[in-house]
Formats: sequence, structure tokens, C-alpha cells
Amino acid sequence: MYMRMERVRSRLMLSAFALALGITAVPLQAADQQLTPAQQQFLEIAKSLKPRSGKVALPEARVSLDLGDKYEFYGPTDARKILVDIWQNPPGAAEGVIGIVFPKGGSPLSGSWGAVLTYEDTGFVEDSDAADADFDTILSDMKQASEDSNAERKSQGYPPMHIAGWAEPPKYNPQTHSVVWARDLLVEGDQVHSLNYDLRTLGRSGVLSANFVAMMPDLASIRTAAADFAQHASFDAGARYADYDASTDRKADYGIGGLVAAGVGVAAAKKLGLFAILLKFLKPILLGLAAFGAGIARYWRRLFNRRAE
Repeated sequence: MYMRMERVRSRLMLSAFALALGITAVPLQAADQQLTPAQQQFLEIAKSLKPRSGKVALPEARVSLDLGDKYEFYGPTDARKILVDIWQNPPGAAEGVIGIVFPKGGSPLSGSWGAVLTYEDTGFVEDSDAADADFDTILSDMKQASEDSNAERKSQGYPPMHIAGWAEPPKYNPQTHSVVWARDLLVEGDQVHSLNYDLRTLGRSGVLSANFVAMMPDLASIRTAAADFAQHASFDAGARYADYDASTDRKADYGIGGLVAAGVGVAAAKKLGLFAILLKFLKPILLGLAAFGAGIARYWRRLFNRRAE
């Protein structure tokens, strides 16, 4: 049984997914003629995307991507189309997104992972607490915050989402000044758990976030992909972690533990109360729904392959 949002999307996406994935024996021209106006509009959105490879500058983050021919980057405008129009996330999920990266040959319709890029002007994040951070407590608080947010999710027409636990506990790499963690998520009505895999890279005055959205069975491949992608993204000279100047630069009021807690939505709950957590926590959780864009693509691929047999 697929959740309500997926069932609604399936009626719109049926022919479009078949065309985009190349998994139907119906000629393209004939298939196009079978599309409803709504389906045709959906397909045109997918065709309008303009991915880039090679070197990509992200001036708002003072970050450079050296993607070569291995990855494709979609800028903010395309990212909004992917998150909101194709993957059917709420418009707020695209706020602050500076791009999405897919592996070469992947796409929003192909079932491959996508890394949603954002940048937070946090100030310099001190890493001295990395070894002492209490991630078990953060997990407990994260689960409670998730349950508290479900009433708001329901009011917006989305099914409840539950956090099963860490798919990968937070781990800090002092050489690359990056921290990774992954959440195991289950949306009511879905049969497969979703995966949110976060890679946060610290800079002189802020943090670059790459949120990989996929499904739990993809954890091993996402772990490898995130480690590889980290080698293709770097802060520009003068904006790197090592460039921090204590005499002039602003410093964040939290360390690695606080960064993880804020990233999963629990720090704000302690400081600002429930209403604020709904605002702070809802966006990353809703981004998790982007994983269903990958999941439903796999579903249609299997469906059409069976029909072709």
C-alpha cells in the first residue's frame, strides 16, 4: 500500500515516468499522444531542467564544486522544480536550497540518489566537543520532536512520520572538518523505510550541508557516494575552516553536538519551545519526503518491466 501522496502522484506520473525512464515499449510519439494535459505538463517540467557538470561555483556559500563528468548539478530554480513540482514536497522545502546534485546519468525521475545542498551562515563551529557529544540523548529528543511535529504534518495534509533511529550515528572527521549522520525514517502507509543521510562540512563562517535522499536499502551505496562527493566540494581560499581568525570572526554558540542537534531539529525545541521546533524541524523532515521521488520511480520501473515480460 502506497501512502496517499504517492497514490495521487501515481495517477499523474504513470506515463511520464515510463517515458523518462525508457521502460515502455510504446513509441515516444504514440505515448505522448496518450498523455493527459496534466501529465504532459509534468513531463515538460522534467524536460526543462538544465543540469551542469564540470566546475560549479556556489558564491553564496563560497564553495566550489569540481564535478567533472561524474556528477550533475541543478541550480536553485531547477532545485525548486525538482523538490516541489516533481517530488511534490511543500514549497517551504525548497527555501534556502542552493542546488541539487545527482550522479551522472541519474535524474529526479531515475530512482538515483539526489543530494540537496544548503548553506547555513552559522559562524565558526568549534569542534572540540566532537568526542564528548551525547548523541544518544539527541536521538531520544529527535524521536520526541518528530512525534510532536506529526500533528502539524497532518494539518498540512501529510501522513505522520516516525524516526526508527540512527541509520548511521553521527561521526566527525577532524581531517576534513566534516560530520555525517543518517536517519532511518518511516512514513505511515509506506512499506519501505526512507533514508536521510547528512554530510555537513565546516567552513570559516558557516556550514555546507549535503542531504542525500534515498531509501534505507541504499544505505551502503549512499555512504560510499557521500564520501566520494565530499572530495568534489570545497570551500574557497579564505573561507576554509583553517582560515578562521579568532580576533575578527564570529563564532557559533554551539559545537558539533549542537550542530547535529540543530540539524535534526531538537536544539531549537529546548531553546524555543514546541512552536519553533515545528518551524525548524518540519523542513528537514519534509525534505525526507523527497526520498519518495526515488522510491516511486523504482516502483514504476518494476511495474513496467513486469508488463513487458
